[in-house]
Amino acid sequence: MSAQPTLFFVRHGETDWNAVARLQGQQDIPLNRTGEKQAVRCGEILKSLIGARLDMPFISSPMLRTIATMRLMREAAGLPADGYAIDDRLKEISFGRWEGLTWKEVRRSDPGEAAGREADKWGFVPPGGESYQMLTDRIAIWLETVSEDSVIVAHGGVARALLVLIGGESTVDAPKAEIRQGRILLFENGGHRWVG
Repeated sequence: MSAQPTLFFVRHGETDWNAVARLQGQQDIPLNRTGEKQAVRCGEILKSLIGARLDMPFISSPMLRTIATMRLMREAAGLPADGYAIDDRLKEISFGRWEGLTWKEVRRSDPGEAAGREADKWGFVPPGGESYQMLTDRIAIWLETVSEDSVIVAHGGVARALLVLIGGESTVDAPKAEIRQGRILLFENGGHRWVG
C-alpha cells in the first residue's frame, strides 16, 4: 500500500456567523473582511511551504466561504484565482435544525438533545443533521480518490474527520480540537501539525 499523500488543509476564513459562534453547517455564509485577510495569509503561507510545487491539485468544498477562501489564497500564492476543483463531499457537517443558532441557544431550546451531544460528540446526530461519524464516512470515501499531494479548502468538521482518518487523533479528542482560521493544517506521515 502506498503512503498517504500530504494534504495542505485550509479552513475557510472567518464569516460573520463564526465571529458570533453561530452554527453554520451547510448554510452558505460569505467571508467577512477578517476572513478575506485570513485567506490571503494562507496563500502566503502556502507559497512558502510548497514553492515550485504549486501545480498540485487544489480542491474546495462548494460553499461560498470556501470558494472565496480558495480564490483569494491562490491569488496570494501567485496563481490564477481559478484552477481548482470542487467536491461536494467536502461540505461541512450538517447541524440540521440547529444551524443558525449558538450553542447557548441550542442548550436553551433543546436541552435534552444538547446533553445527548455532550455525552457523545462523535456519534450524536443533531435533529435533521449529521454526526461526526457520518461526516467521517463521507470524507473517507472522498479520501480514497486522493492520490497525490493536494491543497484542500473546507471546514472545521472536515478537518476533524481528517484528524481521525489520517491525523492520528481519537474520536474523543478530534471534536474538541481547535481548527484555526488563517493557518494551514498539514497532514503528513500519519500525523498533523499547524503551519503559520
